[in-house]
Amino acid sequence: MTEVVLGVDLGTTATKVVATRPDGRVVATAEQGYPLKTGEHGEAVQDPDVVLAAATKALSECVQCTEGDIRALSFSSAMHTLLALDGDGEPITPALSWADHRAADIAKRLRADRGLALDLHAATGAPVHPSFPLAKLAWFAEHEPDICQRAAKWAGLKDYVLARFTGRLVTEHSNASGTGLFDMYDLTWHGPALAIAGVHADQLPTLVEPTRALALADGIAGLPSGLPVIAGGGDGPLANLGVGAIRPGMAALSLGTSGALRVVRDRPGVDDRGRVFCYALADGLWVLGGAVSNGGVVAQWASEVFGVPVPELLAEAEAEPPGAAGLLALPYLLGERAPWWDPDPRAVLVGLRREHGRAVITRAMIEGVGQQLALVLDAVRDAGASVHEIRATGGAFRGPLWTSVIAAAFGQPLSFVDGNEGSGVGAALLGWRALGELPSLDAAADLVTPVDTVAPEEFASHRMARNRPALERIYDALRELDS
Repeated sequence: MTEVVLGVDLGTTATKVVATRPDGRVVATAEQGYPLKTGEHGEAVQDPDVVLAAATKALSECVQCTEGDIRALSFSSAMHTLLALDGDGEPITPALSWADHRAADIAKRLRADRGLALDLHAATGAPVHPSFPLAKLAWFAEHEPDICQRAAKWAGLKDYVLARFTGRLVTEHSNASGTGLFDMYDLTWHGPALAIAGVHADQLPTLVEPTRALALADGIAGLPSGLPVIAGGGDGPLANLGVGAIRPGMAALSLGTSGALRVVRDRPGVDDRGRVFCYALADGLWVLGGAVSNGGVVAQWASEVFGVPVPELLAEAEAEPPGAAGLLALPYLLGERAPWWDPDPRAVLVGLRREHGRAVITRAMIEGVGQQLALVLDAVRDAGASVHEIRATGGAFRGPLWTSVIAAAFGQPLSFVDGNEGSGVGAALLGWRALGELPSLDAAADLVTPVDTVAPEEFASHRMARNRPALERIYDALRELDS
């Protein structure tokens, strides 16, 4: 009989469950969506009970279509979520997602003290930015003191779902390292960060290893009580595991509406300039990298502005030569995260001329995304990590333009793997590791084989590398103008 672990991936707009064999093969999937509610003041929240119901339903559907012995559940989730719980464990706030930017002013104030911001970043691995719970908690303390008085606990969204499934409120080192509150060297809550956030350690979930097994409660999705429930980790670190980018020198690149580049190494730490994050994976492994806020969203924006469907517009932009006729773009439609961690910058087109039409502008914006990801890659290398292979996934790579531009920006080939269930598969593989069926996380590299590789075009790569320092100088100049 086939044995599977169910990887449960709690995403920003949907939960996906993947039934995965020990060899990494997915034999069944199920998915349930839910809204991300946004507001004019930077709100971007989820209803925790809606997410709980969707996760339970997706789990039940996957169980029904899985033939075989279910050995365990293992969880992945979008990182940086935050909600308040009362003394009975009931939510008293929605779950603030990574995209909630109400704490932008708080983060900006903290970053004004450059030494403080770098010290926090160096200790926790998390930049000072409104995406992270550190700034969000400080925002609650300043703007919602009544909620702070009522809050018995502060937790992440996955922590809440796990508590409903197991009766235990815990968070694992992986998601904890994405809060800005976790000391990545001592593996404890970081006292100076807690003081800034205005919380005590006993108001936060109990810290556990990502491979910690809990016991499933009765009546969950038709599964037997006592079934092992593996605490799991953050979606970014687990995506590396899911695509096999787990050995030194192997990076995982994901590119959808936004994007991220991450590489695994055997020790914590960030670069001196505070450009990259560092999150725990498991088994003493850490993920170093950066997320960009602007990926495929730039093509969606151009489509809306020019009134042309995205596929047609991308075909027009692909026909333009590399370099976008001298037009340079800083594509910060949604502010930016790595390597600047700055919510304030606006998108900029430099060198715009009358003859530049929609195709050139679209290509320039896409090249700008490639340049931003290349800056992240530079920062990863500056932090001491080598990168000789990049495994890429994500909806943006369905067309050739994005593939050729990103390969040119990196100046090295992109390898592509099948499927888009990276984080869910990573969670399942972590589950197999927790059960002792996977000898090491390193073994995951042998379970995933790239199906295609795209090499960079030499002229385009040379041109993008030549322009990249100018883009950094433009960003610095505009930051000074804004201040």
